[in-house]
Amino acid sequence: MRHFATVVIGGGAAGIMAAGVAASRGGNVLLCERMEKPQRKVRITGKGRCNLTNLCSEEEFLAKVRCGADFFASALHRFDSEATMRFFEHIGVPLTVERGRRVFPSSGKAWDIADAHVGWCRTQGVTIETHARVTEITARTGQVTGIILETAPGQSETITCENVILATGGASYPATGSTGDGYRLAHRLGHTIVPIRPSLTPLITGRPTPRPMADLTLRNISVLLLINGRSVAEEFGEMEFTPKGVNGPVVLRLSRRAVDALIDGERVEFSLDLKPALSPEQLTGRLVRETAALPPKAAARSLAAKLVPSVLIGEWLKRAGIHPEEYAAALTPIQQKALIGALKKWTIGIADYAPFTEAIVTAGGVSVDEIDPSTMQSKLVKGLYFAGEVLDIDADTGGYNLQIAYSTGHLAGELKP
Repeated sequence: MRHFATVVIGGGAAGIMAAGVAASRGGNVLLCERMEKPQRKVRITGKGRCNLTNLCSEEEFLAKVRCGADFFASALHRFDSEATMRFFEHIGVPLTVERGRRVFPSSGKAWDIADAHVGWCRTQGVTIETHARVTEITARTGQVTGIILETAPGQSETITCENVILATGGASYPATGSTGDGYRLAHRLGHTIVPIRPSLTPLITGRPTPRPMADLTLRNISVLLLINGRSVAEEFGEMEFTPKGVNGPVVLRLSRRAVDALIDGERVEFSLDLKPALSPEQLTGRLVRETAALPPKAAARSLAAKLVPSVLIGEWLKRAGIHPEEYAAALTPIQQKALIGALKKWTIGIADYAPFTEAIVTAGGVSVDEIDPSTMQSKLVKGLYFAGEVLDIDADTGGYNLQIAYSTGHLAGELKP
């Protein structure tokens, strides 16, 4: 029977960090990864570029954590974004800070982060086994005793150990190995699982996007999230129309609250302001000037072309109740007001959300109430530690979620009693 001081379950960002830190402190460590290679999700994150952290202050960072910020604070304090940058630069990955203080590998390749991290882990002496699915964590009298590893269909191996670090990830992007196994393993040991749901996920609108608008990206717009007609959140930036709904940074940041509201059966809408930098009065002046510059018999669609992308013209005029061939010069003040109203309050009904296969992260997970934030150790089972997305912690897009993985993984790997 094999024995290790520590077994890490999961070879993602959190698991690799935890295993390497644990091994660097002198213990023999086994990392079990159920897929054919570690760090599969890291290799595709950030559209293949890997936004590994965000170089903001701790206070600003914690404001971006949507759930579990107080719990996560101690892990972030011990290993923050600057520490993450120093770590990856030390192991040979040059980094670049881009707009919004987002940090990327200078090469623009997520594989460089993944390969360097796995390579560092191996140099610490970690034994990494792939195609290795853990089916059970064993414990006796409140103390971890080992794991049961599936070696082939119907066959298993028992491995003894003093510590287990559970870093299996969430349920998002299941093709990368995030299948939710960690929730089942933790639940069997008595841990509470907060219901999981997709977060940072595209949203599906109440009716299909008009074909000309599909794949249109709007920049520098403001989006209000309305729940039962009440404004609850606002984001500014970029949004993309998809054939079935909406996506993009603004949508992803609002999606967590939208998903929760949809699950609760509430009415969810977006109210878009396509011209947030201009007041209604300024837009009225713009309409008057643009109309005066057109030929006398120019159609309303010609006026619309001066203010919105061509693929939006038909939908904008329809929302304002104006026929595209109506003379622009004949538009009444009431019609001009309707045009401006459609620009400043472009309402979209949200009917559903994309599944875990499209979600960037998972909301919900192992309840942090049953974990010591200063160690990441279970309060229920000694020798059981947690790290990464398996926890009920999630944050905005922008490098925050990977930093959560690195910080909690580093702290769990210290194996503090």
